[in-house]
Amino acid sequence: MELVSLSIEMIAFLFFIAILAGLIDTLAGGGGLIVIPALIITGVPPLAALGTNKLQGSVGTATATFLLFKKRKISWDDVKYMMLTAFIGAVIGTVIVQFINTEILSYVIPIVLLLIGLYFLFTPTATEEQRPAKISAGKYRNSIVPVIGCYDGMFGPGTGSFFALAGVSFKGLGLISSTAEAKPLNFSTNIASLIVFVIAGQVVWLVGILMMFGQVLGAWLGTHCLYIVNPKYLRALVVVMCFSMLLKYADTMGWLGFMD
Repeated sequence: MELVSLSIEMIAFLFFIAILAGLIDTLAGGGGLIVIPALIITGVPPLAALGTNKLQGSVGTATATFLLFKKRKISWDDVKYMMLTAFIGAVIGTVIVQFINTEILSYVIPIVLLLIGLYFLFTPTATEEQRPAKISAGKYRNSIVPVIGCYDGMFGPGTGSFFALAGVSFKGLGLISSTAEAKPLNFSTNIASLIVFVIAGQVVWLVGILMMFGQVLGAWLGTHCLYIVNPKYLRALVVVMCFSMLLKYADTMGWLGFMD
């Protein structure tokens, strides 16, 4: 897809958003929560915003995954089959979204922003304490993981958070351990979706490549902070970004006109 007309200020804005998204996505998940609204605000159509987000997001999750494997914080044997089912779910979801009216996406975005912001604001804070798993590893791999993957293919923002929360809720993992495990799963879903979006021609390449560099920087910063940051600060950061982008998105869509 051709590059939309962007000013220097908008390019700098998107680069900063990519750094912030890479940092947030590595630490807490939900980087797409700010990337997709930011792309739409700068004039990228909704479907192309989803595809471009996958291009830049794939590099961020790839960087985080590589560094976590290198630091031996996650094991290939533990995640390889989950990555496969996540990949399959994301392909299915991305194919489905090609046939959805893009006007629907304009309303889905603020709803998801609102729900995730409220969830992180009002639910109890997860800790690093391990708990008994509620379902078997096989059921988790073959049901929960592909469903989240399908959501990522259809829309995406918050997927890293969903994987992390699922690991805490269903596998009994601690928040930091579950967040680390979520990185390769999110990388798998991003790659799967990106392949479909590229085939469908729904990627703004120059914008995506620009944001890739920001994602690498943000993911690098995030992996170095993941095991030392207080989880409460991660929650606060996600909540602030969700509601800030919700207000900005609503203003851009003209929904706050009554306030003028």
